[in-house]
Amino acid sequence: MAKMEMPYTQHYDEVLRMMTSRGLLLGSYDASDKPNVMTIGWGSMGSIWGLPLWMVLVRPSRYTYQCIEHSGAFSVNVPTPQMAHDLAFCGTRSGRDLDKFAACALTAHKAENVAAPTVAECPIIYECDVVHHNDVVPDALADEIQSGAYPQGDYHRVYFGRIRRATAEPDAVDLLTQG
Repeated sequence: MAKMEMPYTQHYDEVLRMMTSRGLLLGSYDASDKPNVMTIGWGSMGSIWGLPLWMVLVRPSRYTYQCIEHSGAFSVNVPTPQMAHDLAFCGTRSGRDLDKFAACALTAHKAENVAAPTVAECPIIYECDVVHHNDVVPDALADEIQSGAYPQGDYHRVYFGRIRRATAEPDAVDLLTQG
């Protein structure tokens, strides 16, 4: 089914529920324009500086970090429950070692407005270009976050991505809740 443009807040509750319960897929291109996708479970969508933004966290050790640093863009793709295997695979393998799109039989489409791939099988997609980034400051973290999320260091970079385009299939909510 064809995706249609939507206000970025249209499926806010469902998207954040999917992120925290199953995960989302973060798409980016590497320096040779090879598409890459990574599972994320941390992030936030909202408004900062009067702009619609996705904030996503990526560790410098991840291949996706190199990709976003190169391209300055990413996509956030909301998968269906039937894509649980793809989420698990893309969250445990590195795009340095293999083509995760091919391994999961996912279809990479070039985003309309940013230099990032989208996942065609996902019913909701956000196209984002990076307008700012911050590195997590270890000394500013609460102790429970430091010990729980960063026992070996490898602190995230937080990318602030302006949402340039948000699209959804007309039955996106039904697709997200079935399964």
